[in-house]
Amino acid sequence: MTTELYDQAKASAQWIQERIPETPEIALILGSGLGGLCDDFDDAVALEYSDVPGFAESAVEGHEGRLVYGKLAGKPVLAMQGRVHYYEGWSLTELTFPVRVFGLMGIDNLLVTNSAGGANPDYVPGDLMVITDHINLTGVNPLRGANEDRFGPRFPDMSYAYNPQIRETILSAANDLGYELKQGVYAGMAGPSYETPAEIRMIHTLGGDAVGMSTVPEVIVANHMGMNVGGISCITNLAAGLGTEKLDHEEVKEVAAMVREKFSALVCKTVEML
Repeated sequence: MTTELYDQAKASAQWIQERIPETPEIALILGSGLGGLCDDFDDAVALEYSDVPGFAESAVEGHEGRLVYGKLAGKPVLAMQGRVHYYEGWSLTELTFPVRVFGLMGIDNLLVTNSAGGANPDYVPGDLMVITDHINLTGVNPLRGANEDRFGPRFPDMSYAYNPQIRETILSAANDLGYELKQGVYAGMAGPSYETPAEIRMIHTLGGDAVGMSTVPEVIVANHMGMNVGGISCITNLAAGLGTEKLDHEEVKEVAAMVREKFSALVCKTVEML
Protein backbone atom coordinates (compact mmCIF):
# COMPACT_ATOMS: atom_id res chain seq x y z
CA MET A 1 0.00 0.00 0.00
CA THR A 2 2.77 2.43 0.89
CA THR A 3 4.66 1.76 -2.34
CA GLU A 4 1.43 2.14 -4.29
CA LEU A 5 0.70 5.46 -2.54
CA TYR A 6 4.20 6.76 -3.31
CA ASP A 7 3.84 5.82 -6.98
CA GLN A 8 0.40 7.47 -7.17
CA ALA A 9 1.69 10.68 -5.56
CA LYS A 10 4.72 10.71 -7.86
CA ALA A 11 2.51 10.29 -10.92
CA SER A 12 0.18 13.07 -9.75
CA ALA A 13 3.14 15.38 -9.14
CA GLN A 14 4.39 14.75 -12.67
CA TRP A 15 0.89 15.31 -14.10
CA ILE A 16 0.66 18.72 -12.41
CA GLN A 17 4.18 19.76 -13.37
CA GLU A 18 3.44 19.06 -17.02
CA ARG A 19 0.60 21.61 -16.86
CA ILE A 20 2.29 24.51 -15.08
CA PRO A 21 5.27 26.57 -16.28
CA GLU A 22 7.56 26.10 -13.27
CA THR A 23 7.87 24.46 -9.87
CA PRO A 24 6.12 26.59 -7.23
CA GLU A 25 8.14 27.92 -4.31
CA ILE A 26 5.20 27.84 -1.90
CA ALA A 27 2.02 25.75 -1.59
CA LEU A 28 -1.11 27.22 -0.02
CA ILE A 29 -4.13 25.45 1.47
CA LEU A 30 -7.06 27.86 1.57
CA GLY A 31 -9.84 27.18 4.07
CA SER A 32 -13.58 27.85 4.16
CA GLY A 33 -14.46 31.09 2.40
CA LEU A 34 -10.79 32.02 1.89
CA GLY A 35 -10.35 30.77 -1.67
CA GLY A 36 -10.88 34.25 -3.09
CA LEU A 37 -7.16 34.84 -2.70
CA CYS A 38 -6.68 33.04 -6.01
CA ASP A 39 -8.35 36.01 -7.73
CA ASP A 40 -5.15 37.93 -6.97
CA PHE A 41 -2.90 35.50 -8.87
CA ASP A 42 -1.17 36.61 -12.07
CA ASP A 43 -0.82 34.16 -14.98
CA ALA A 44 -3.20 31.76 -13.23
CA VAL A 45 -3.64 28.15 -14.33
CA ALA A 46 -6.61 26.35 -12.73
CA LEU A 47 -6.87 22.57 -12.51
CA GLU A 48 -10.11 21.00 -11.28
CA TYR A 49 -9.64 18.42 -8.53
CA SER A 50 -11.76 16.05 -10.60
CA ASP A 51 -9.05 16.14 -13.28
CA VAL A 52 -6.00 15.83 -11.02
CA PRO A 53 -5.05 12.17 -10.46
CA GLY A 54 -5.65 11.11 -6.87
CA PHE A 55 -7.28 14.34 -5.66
CA ALA A 56 -10.57 14.09 -3.77
CA GLU A 57 -13.38 16.63 -4.16
CA SER A 58 -15.08 18.46 -1.30
CA ALA A 59 -18.85 18.80 -1.16
CA VAL A 60 -18.69 21.55 1.50
CA GLU A 61 -19.87 25.07 0.58
CA GLY A 62 -17.02 27.57 0.49
CA HIS A 63 -14.53 25.03 -0.92
CA GLU A 64 -14.28 25.51 -4.68
CA GLY A 65 -12.29 22.37 -5.44
CA ARG A 66 -9.54 23.65 -7.71
CA LEU A 67 -5.77 23.61 -7.73
CA VAL A 68 -4.56 27.01 -8.89
CA TYR A 69 -1.04 27.88 -10.00
CA GLY A 70 -0.03 31.51 -10.39
CA LYS A 71 2.28 34.33 -9.43
CA LEU A 72 1.63 36.01 -6.08
CA ALA A 73 3.92 38.88 -5.11
CA GLY A 74 6.01 37.84 -8.09
CA LYS A 75 6.60 34.31 -6.77
CA PRO A 76 5.25 31.07 -8.25
CA VAL A 77 2.72 29.49 -5.88
CA LEU A 78 0.30 26.57 -5.99
CA ALA A 79 -2.94 26.90 -4.04
CA MET A 80 -5.60 24.45 -3.00
CA GLN A 81 -8.78 26.47 -3.45
CA GLY A 82 -10.72 24.42 -0.93
CA ARG A 83 -9.89 21.17 0.89
CA VAL A 84 -11.60 17.93 1.79
CA HIS A 85 -12.34 16.95 5.39
CA TYR A 86 -12.25 13.79 7.46
CA TYR A 87 -15.91 14.26 8.41
CA GLU A 88 -16.94 13.99 4.75
CA GLY A 89 -15.95 10.32 4.85
CA TRP A 90 -12.56 10.53 3.18
CA SER A 91 -9.69 8.55 4.66
CA LEU A 92 -6.76 10.48 6.06
CA THR A 93 -4.64 9.06 3.23
CA GLU A 94 -7.00 10.62 0.68
CA LEU A 95 -7.28 13.85 2.66
CA THR A 96 -3.52 14.39 2.88
CA PHE A 97 -2.67 13.12 -0.61
CA PRO A 98 -2.19 16.66 -2.03
CA VAL A 99 0.47 17.41 0.60
CA ARG A 100 2.32 14.26 -0.43
CA VAL A 101 2.20 15.50 -4.02
CA PHE A 102 3.48 18.96 -3.08
CA GLY A 103 6.41 17.43 -1.24
CA LEU A 104 7.33 15.22 -4.21
CA MET A 105 7.13 18.27 -6.48
CA GLY A 106 9.97 19.76 -4.45
CA ILE A 107 7.89 22.45 -2.72
CA ASP A 108 9.58 23.21 0.60
CA ASN A 109 7.17 25.72 2.14
CA LEU A 110 3.50 25.14 2.96
CA LEU A 111 1.15 27.84 4.24
CA VAL A 112 -2.07 26.40 5.68
CA THR A 113 -5.13 28.50 6.44
CA ASN A 114 -8.52 27.76 7.94
CA SER A 115 -11.67 29.26 9.34
CA ALA A 116 -11.89 28.50 13.05
CA GLY A 117 -13.97 29.12 16.12
CA GLY A 118 -12.51 31.23 18.89
CA ALA A 119 -12.04 29.12 22.04
CA ASN A 120 -10.13 31.94 23.71
CA PRO A 121 -12.63 34.40 25.23
CA ASP A 122 -10.34 37.29 24.24
CA TYR A 123 -10.87 36.54 20.54
CA VAL A 124 -13.58 38.12 18.40
CA PRO A 125 -14.89 37.19 14.95
CA GLY A 126 -12.67 38.69 12.30
CA ASP A 127 -9.41 38.18 14.22
CA LEU A 128 -6.52 36.55 12.37
CA MET A 129 -4.39 34.16 14.41
CA VAL A 130 -0.91 32.88 13.64
CA ILE A 131 -0.84 29.21 14.60
CA THR A 132 2.00 28.51 17.03
CA ASP A 133 1.15 24.86 17.64
CA HIS A 134 -1.76 22.44 17.50
CA ILE A 135 -3.53 19.85 19.64
CA ASN A 136 -4.76 16.77 17.78
CA LEU A 137 -8.13 15.91 19.32
CA THR A 138 -9.43 14.00 16.30
CA GLY A 139 -8.46 10.63 17.72
CA VAL A 140 -6.69 9.66 14.48
CA ASN A 141 -3.29 10.18 12.85
CA PRO A 142 -2.56 10.13 9.10
CA LEU A 143 0.75 8.28 9.66
CA ARG A 144 -0.92 5.20 11.17
CA GLY A 145 0.04 2.01 9.39
CA ALA A 146 3.14 0.94 7.50
CA ASN A 147 5.65 3.74 6.95
CA GLU A 148 6.97 4.68 3.50
CA ASP A 149 10.57 5.73 4.17
CA ARG A 150 10.69 7.69 0.91
CA PHE A 151 8.09 10.03 2.37
CA GLY A 152 9.71 10.41 5.78
CA PRO A 153 10.77 8.71 9.03
CA ARG A 154 8.64 6.32 11.07
CA PHE A 155 8.56 8.72 14.05
CA PRO A 156 8.73 12.33 12.79
CA ASP A 157 9.54 15.08 15.28
CA MET A 158 6.71 17.55 15.85
CA SER A 159 8.55 19.93 18.18
CA TYR A 160 8.32 22.66 15.57
CA ALA A 161 5.25 21.59 13.62
CA TYR A 162 4.79 25.26 12.66
CA ASN A 163 8.15 26.61 11.51
CA PRO A 164 9.34 29.46 13.79
CA GLN A 165 10.94 31.35 10.90
CA ILE A 166 7.74 31.30 8.87
CA ARG A 167 5.79 32.41 11.95
CA GLU A 168 8.13 35.37 12.39
CA THR A 169 7.73 36.18 8.71
CA ILE A 170 3.94 36.25 9.08
CA LEU A 171 4.23 38.52 12.11
CA SER A 172 6.64 40.82 10.28
CA ALA A 173 4.29 40.97 7.30
CA ALA A 174 1.43 41.94 9.63
CA ASN A 175 3.57 44.61 11.25
CA ASP A 176 4.42 46.10 7.86
CA LEU A 177 0.71 46.20 7.02
CA GLY A 178 -0.26 47.66 10.40
CA TYR A 179 -2.30 44.58 11.38
CA GLU A 180 -2.56 43.18 14.89
CA LEU A 181 -2.45 39.38 14.90
CA LYS A 182 -3.27 36.90 17.61
CA GLN A 183 -0.85 34.05 18.28
CA GLY A 184 -2.32 30.81 19.52
CA VAL A 185 -2.81 27.07 19.52
CA TYR A 186 -5.22 25.41 17.09
CA ALA A 187 -7.24 22.43 18.34
CA GLY A 188 -8.30 20.00 15.64
CA MET A 189 -11.57 18.10 16.04
CA ALA A 190 -13.09 15.42 13.80
CA GLY A 191 -16.47 17.14 13.27
CA PRO A 192 -18.87 17.64 11.60
CA SER A 193 -20.92 18.67 14.63
CA TYR A 194 -19.74 21.81 16.32
CA GLU A 195 -18.25 21.39 19.77
CA THR A 196 -20.32 21.51 22.94
CA PRO A 197 -19.71 24.27 25.50
CA ALA A 198 -18.10 21.66 27.78
CA GLU A 199 -15.73 20.62 25.01
CA ILE A 200 -14.76 24.24 24.40
CA ARG A 201 -14.02 24.69 28.12
CA MET A 202 -11.85 21.57 27.91
CA ILE A 203 -10.01 22.85 24.84
CA HIS A 204 -9.28 26.21 26.44
CA THR A 205 -8.15 24.50 29.65
CA LEU A 206 -5.75 22.37 27.60
CA GLY A 207 -4.29 25.50 26.01
CA GLY A 208 -6.30 25.73 22.80
CA ASP A 209 -7.18 29.18 21.46
CA ALA A 210 -9.00 28.25 18.26
CA VAL A 211 -10.86 25.13 17.16
CA GLY A 212 -11.65 23.67 13.77
CA MET A 213 -12.15 20.52 11.71
CA SER A 214 -9.14 20.59 9.40
CA THR A 215 -5.43 21.44 9.15
CA VAL A 216 -3.95 19.01 11.70
CA PRO A 217 -3.68 15.98 9.35
CA GLU A 218 -2.10 18.05 6.56
CA VAL A 219 0.42 19.60 8.96
CA ILE A 220 1.43 16.19 10.34
CA VAL A 221 2.03 14.86 6.83
CA ALA A 222 3.91 18.00 5.77
CA ASN A 223 6.25 17.59 8.75
CA HIS A 224 6.65 13.91 7.89
CA MET A 225 7.94 15.03 4.49
CA GLY A 226 10.27 17.66 5.92
CA MET A 227 8.29 20.68 4.69
CA ASN A 228 8.32 24.04 6.47
CA VAL A 229 4.81 24.92 7.63
CA GLY A 230 3.17 28.21 8.52
CA GLY A 231 -0.45 28.54 9.65
CA ILE A 232 -3.09 31.27 9.83
CA SER A 233 -6.59 30.89 11.30
CA CYS A 234 -9.41 33.27 10.53
CA ILE A 235 -11.60 33.45 13.64
CA THR A 236 -15.06 33.40 12.11
CA ASN A 237 -17.20 32.82 15.20
CA LEU A 238 -17.11 32.49 18.96
CA ALA A 239 -17.07 28.81 19.94
CA ALA A 240 -19.99 27.23 21.75
CA GLY A 241 -20.71 28.72 25.16
CA LEU A 242 -18.79 31.94 24.47
CA GLY A 243 -21.44 33.67 22.39
CA THR A 244 -25.20 34.01 22.49
CA GLU A 245 -25.99 32.77 19.00
CA LYS A 246 -26.25 29.23 17.69
CA LEU A 247 -23.35 28.23 15.43
CA ASP A 248 -24.00 28.31 11.70
CA HIS A 249 -21.75 27.59 8.68
CA GLU A 250 -23.27 30.60 6.91
CA GLU A 251 -21.76 32.82 9.61
CA VAL A 252 -18.37 31.24 8.94
CA LYS A 253 -18.58 32.11 5.25
CA GLU A 254 -19.86 35.63 5.91
CA VAL A 255 -17.06 36.55 8.33
CA ALA A 256 -14.45 34.99 6.03
CA ALA A 257 -15.78 37.18 3.21
CA MET A 258 -15.60 40.28 5.46
CA VAL A 259 -11.90 39.77 6.22
CA ARG A 260 -10.98 38.67 2.70
CA GLU A 261 -9.08 41.85 1.87
CA LYS A 262 -7.09 41.79 5.11
CA PHE A 263 -6.40 38.08 4.83
CA SER A 264 -5.32 38.35 1.20
CA ALA A 265 -2.99 41.25 1.95
CA LEU A 266 -1.39 39.31 4.82
CA VAL A 267 -0.81 36.15 2.76
CA CYS A 268 0.49 38.15 -0.20
CA LYS A 269 2.94 40.08 2.01
CA THR A 270 4.05 36.87 3.70
CA VAL A 271 4.73 35.20 0.36
CA GLU A 272 6.68 38.26 -0.74
CA MET A 273 8.87 38.09 2.39
CA LEU A 274 9.48 34.32 2.41
